[in-house]
Amino acid sequence: MNNKVTKYLLIGIILIASFLRLSLLGDVPISPDWDEVALGYDAYSIMQTGRDEFGNFLPVVLRSFDDYKPALYAYLAIPSVKIFGLNAFATRLPSAIFGILTVLATYFLVKELFKRRDLALLSSFMLAISPWHIQFSRIAFETNVGLAFNIFVALFFIKGLKRPWLLSLSTVCAALSIYVYQSEKVFTPLLMLVLSVIYFKDLLKASRTHLIAALAIGIIAIIPMVVYVTTNSGALLRAQATLAFSDKTTFLKENITRLEYDRETGNSLGKIFDNRRILYIKTGISGYISHFDLNWLFLTGDINRHHAPGMGLLYIWELPVILFGIYSLLFYRKREIYEKKSVILIFAWFLIAPIPAAFTSGVPHAVRTINFLPTYQIFSAFGLLSLITYLKKYKLIIGSIKVRDLMYVAIIAIMMFNSLYYLDKYFIQQNYFYAYDWQYGYEKAIPEVTNIKDQYKRIVVTDKQPLDKSYMFFLYYLKYSPVEFQKIGKLSSGGFGKDHMFDKYQFRLINWDEDKNTRDILFVGVPSEFPKNIKSKKTIYYPDGSPAILIVDPEDN
Repeated sequence: MNNKVTKYLLIGIILIASFLRLSLLGDVPISPDWDEVALGYDAYSIMQTGRDEFGNFLPVVLRSFDDYKPALYAYLAIPSVKIFGLNAFATRLPSAIFGILTVLATYFLVKELFKRRDLALLSSFMLAISPWHIQFSRIAFETNVGLAFNIFVALFFIKGLKRPWLLSLSTVCAALSIYVYQSEKVFTPLLMLVLSVIYFKDLLKASRTHLIAALAIGIIAIIPMVVYVTTNSGALLRAQATLAFSDKTTFLKENITRLEYDRETGNSLGKIFDNRRILYIKTGISGYISHFDLNWLFLTGDINRHHAPGMGLLYIWELPVILFGIYSLLFYRKREIYEKKSVILIFAWFLIAPIPAAFTSGVPHAVRTINFLPTYQIFSAFGLLSLITYLKKYKLIIGSIKVRDLMYVAIIAIMMFNSLYYLDKYFIQQNYFYAYDWQYGYEKAIPEVTNIKDQYKRIVVTDKQPLDKSYMFFLYYLKYSPVEFQKIGKLSSGGFGKDHMFDKYQFRLINWDEDKNTRDILFVGVPSEFPKNIKSKKTIYYPDGSPAILIVDPEDN
């Protein structure tokens, strides 16, 4: 394959990746969720004032909903918010751009590792059409940017073995990744460790000046994050809250019962194997292994915001291809044409990807393990190319038809059918079936409330699921002045289950038995908070026709 053909094919792949990530970006998914609007509003606030919603100057970490998000994504969103305004498209655009860059970087990484353009092109194409990668490239989830930085880390590291000045760029990307998403604080150091161990002898040949410079730049770059994490108790508490055993009372309940039984019966072995340390280890191993669940990967996914309806994270047709690719990489007879270190790196990458999520709650978890990519796509690409090589030797002919040609047609037909099935599920059916999960309704409800706002002394907005964190949606869609909100932001917690107030708006649960007797107050809530036959000023409906949000005046009932 010559350079010209490779160039045109790569451009075509990037165009496909761009189309799949930018088309209807502000409309699919149907609504930004609470994390997206929080990142968007903080970008808007920093853009206008240099401070986040709580008045923190150029924050390294966003307190947000007391989940302490690394702040880099908000900074990346500032240019698009400045150009396009505060809306879903602008908030999601950085993720989409980094998704496209990831597809491009995957080509260069695979080409650098295996010296094969066909493998590099097919790997990047597989990532371009990957349901897992498309899902998170089209929403403002910081993990997608973290994935991009990690691929840049590996790419610049490998290239830096020949051009040592690139090692500094690798460490810069590694440092930036920890400012994007929590999981990168675990995965990125592991990736750097893996790279350093595999290519240790090659690093020793590099210029000491460049090595020292790269190390120094990396250390200096992470100092602000290290200082923040070690001095801010809230950030540590949030990290602890995501652990599977954060609620130790519940977590250890069964274990305590077993220990009591062991004491009563004098079971010495039980005292050894039923202690809490063993339970922690078992939980971590179970969480790690859960991410290789084929049902999760290929059929169901986890929560609805992490996959298209009726789809897993990978195409079903990829399963045999991935397995064949893994087998071929491990046992391919002409192994000498591949870099042994490259094969080790891909498998090491694959095996460390679930570690950041292993001890957390809600496993398996697609967001915390997105760093599986692009290993699955490399396996798929290698499997497909190995299959083609195998079929070329298959010369059986029935009549005038070559059986291998029929097999080629069958493979392409299955791939196309599954891909079209996915595109239908994602771009068409997702908004209909998953609107509830995407906290749909605010964009339509807030203008309705604004139109009649002056008729009321106060407006009470629910904070009940699925309308959680309603105050942030109002800040976002109203484009409420960050200067004004910062005056009260320091006085209110962003935490879960807290009431908020600004302007005429109060955000809390609605208790209709008490609230129905109020006057000059407008209520915005979910249908379950009101009587079935209540008269509303306006009802916002989901795409399936069921009511999503009711805007109610007690005096009308």
